[in-house]
Amino acid sequence: MELLKYLPDNILSWFFDHGLKILLILVGTFVVHKFSFILIDKGIRKAVTTDRFISIEAEKKRQETLITVFHQAIVIIVWLLAVLMILSEIGINTAPLIAGAGIIGLAFGFGGQYLIKDLISGFFIILENQYRVGDVACFGDTCGLVEKVTLRTTILRDLDGVVHHVPNGEIKTASNLSKYFARVNLNIGVSYNSDLEKVIKVVNNVGKELAKDKNWKEMIIKAPQFLRVDDFADSAIVIKILGETKPLKQWDVSGELRKRLKIAFDKNGIEIPFPQRVIHQAE
Repeated sequence: MELLKYLPDNILSWFFDHGLKILLILVGTFVVHKFSFILIDKGIRKAVTTDRFISIEAEKKRQETLITVFHQAIVIIVWLLAVLMILSEIGINTAPLIAGAGIIGLAFGFGGQYLIKDLISGFFIILENQYRVGDVACFGDTCGLVEKVTLRTTILRDLDGVVHHVPNGEIKTASNLSKYFARVNLNIGVSYNSDLEKVIKVVNNVGKELAKDKNWKEMIIKAPQFLRVDDFADSAIVIKILGETKPLKQWDVSGELRKRLKIAFDKNGIEIPFPQRVIHQAE
């Protein structure tokens, strides 16, 4: 009972000595957290400017990627310092904890080299603007929409909806399919009996009409046009058609172009042949 009598005084004494400091640490950390987010957001948006080669949308993607990475770094640093300060106020000696963390770091040093490799690679990926959130990228055989970029990993989602977590240190070649602009690149086979001049005229007219269409002109930078005869295949003359589109629009434009070419070829009697084989029967 005597203990309970003095307990409220002890609590009040501890609160005024340490509790208020802990409360101030939490409030200060929260304020620093919020203001740092605002400063990072404004600073990056001013620092990353649009040039004549990069669209406004592309720069927004880069800005969002950088903002996300720096936000994550600030959260870890600020709250880690706050936790150490609170532990110190509670009466826990943080020096052994820090020393212990160093020992654990040495113990996991071999595995940590892969983490450091990932972090350094992630830093240069972001610094060099290799790809951003919202781009479509391929890392070897793994392709998809970039959903998240951190200093350690890149997250891709492919067309099947599968999410791929790729450590940045494991990325040897990063192929960005949506940076600055994209291309329509089609190879189409026509019959050997076709009048090539007529084929070229039809292809170019279809490309020009598509580029003028109100539903498609905003996606197209350069109208798809005949480029060259690309190959003499077994059953067809293969022609190459090339055009330029805005990023991520190449697949939509290519699909519409294929549809319109098929309709135009049918109207003009241009055959897209099936594989054929000539068989000579011995007498």
